[in-house]
Amino acid sequence: MSSIFVCQQCGNEFSKWLGKCTACEAWNSLVETVRFTKKTRLRQTSARQANSSAQILKLTDIKANQMQRTSTRISELDRALGGGLVNGQVVLLAGEPGIGKSTLLLQLANNLNNTLYVSGEESASQVAIRAKRLGISNKNIDFLESTDVDEIIEKLQGETLQCVIIDSIQTMATSDLTGLAGSVGQVKECAYRLLRYAKENNIPLILVGHVTKEGTVAGPAVLAHIVDTVLWFEGEKTSNLRLLRSVKNRFGATDEVGIFQMEDSGLIPLDNPEKLFLDRGKTAVAGSVVSILMEGTRSILIEIQSLVVPTKMAFPRRVAQGIDSKRLEMLLAVLFRRAGIALYDNDVFVNVAGGIKANDPSVDLAICLSIASSYYDKALPKDFIAIGEVGLLGEVRPVPAQEKRIKDSKRLGFKNIASSGEFKYLPQVVHNFLK
Repeated sequence: MSSIFVCQQCGNEFSKWLGKCTACEAWNSLVETVRFTKKTRLRQTSARQANSSAQILKLTDIKANQMQRTSTRISELDRALGGGLVNGQVVLLAGEPGIGKSTLLLQLANNLNNTLYVSGEESASQVAIRAKRLGISNKNIDFLESTDVDEIIEKLQGETLQCVIIDSIQTMATSDLTGLAGSVGQVKECAYRLLRYAKENNIPLILVGHVTKEGTVAGPAVLAHIVDTVLWFEGEKTSNLRLLRSVKNRFGATDEVGIFQMEDSGLIPLDNPEKLFLDRGKTAVAGSVVSILMEGTRSILIEIQSLVVPTKMAFPRRVAQGIDSKRLEMLLAVLFRRAGIALYDNDVFVNVAGGIKANDPSVDLAICLSIASSYYDKALPKDFIAIGEVGLLGEVRPVPAQEKRIKDSKRLGFKNIASSGEFKYLPQVVHNFLK
C-alpha cells in the first residue's frame, strides 16, 4: 500500500504534491489517496469472494424489522436523534468551538455503559478536569488519547462497547497517507475506516466535526454524505441557550430540534421551552408583541420588542437583533405604504428577547405590530399574540402549522389572536388594536 495524489478534476495521478495538475492545469485540486498494490488487491478480492454472502433480493421479500434504539437518557438529544441511538449508526456532531460539543458527549458517555471516548484534541487530564466539573463518575467510561486511526481501530478489536466517541475526526490520521491530519485525504480515509468498523461491529459511532469560518462542516463534503446522521450544535456564546438541529438523519425525521441551557453543571435539557423566551409577569408595554415559532414539532413563544425614536442623523438607523435586517427593511416599507406609518425620520430598533433567532416569516405580523405599537406609544393587551406572514401588498398570509400554533397559544392563555383567519390585511390589524 502506498499513497498518491489524485487530481479531483481529471483523475490524473501524481507521486508527490505538485500544487498544479500538469494534465488539466487545475490548482489546489490534488487530494492524497491510498493506492493498493496489485498483490494487495488480489488478496482482498480473493478474501471478499470467499466471504461474500451478497444476494439479489426482491424488495417486497425483504422484512422491514423495526429498529432497536438505545436511549441516551438525555431527552433533547434523543429527540434530535429520532428516539435514540441505533446500532451501527454513525453520527457527525458539528458546531463552533466552545459551543458545548465535548460537554454533551461526556454527559452522553456518563449515561451509557462501556463507552470509549477517543480524544485527539485534549489530554486525559484536561478531559478529567471537565468530567469532575460536570460531576461525571461513571467507571465504565474508557478513555484513549490518540490521533492514529489505525491504532484506535486495533484497540477497539475484541472490545464490547455500547458507543464510541471520536473527538474529533479532523485530528485523526493514518500512516498510509503522508498528508497532515485535517487534510481532505486524511479526513476522508479516516472517516471511511471508522465507519467500516462501526458497521461491521454494529456499534454506534459519534464523530465530532470542526466548522469553517463560513459556518459549514470542515473537510470534504463526502464526510456529511457517508454518515447516517448530521447534528448541528448552535447558539450564541453570550447566551446560555443551545439548539441541537438534525440536518440529516437516515433513522428519523430532520425537523426535530433539541433545546438545552448551558449551566456550570453542564447542558440542561429543556423539555418545556414554551415560556423560555417570555416574561409573562411584567405589565403591558408599548412595542412588545408575542409571537410563536415552530422548532420541529414543538411551539416556542417569543417576544418581539421594538423601539421607535426620532432620528438625529441624515439617514435613520435600522437595527435588527434576532431577525434578518433585510426583512426588517421590507416590513418597514410595507408599514409606510400600506398602513400609513411614516418612519423615514425615525430610528427603528427591533430585538427578539432571549437571544433566539427568528428567521421564520410567521413573525412578520408580530414585528409590524411591535413597531406600530412603539410608534403610537400604545401597548397591546397582555393576552395578545400575532401569527402570520406579511406580503408586499400588506396582506396577512397563513403560515405552516398555523392551527397548531393557534391551539398552543390558546392553551397558554392567549385569547386575542391576530392571524390570517381573523384579518386579511395589515391595516385592519393596526386599526383594530392600535387606533
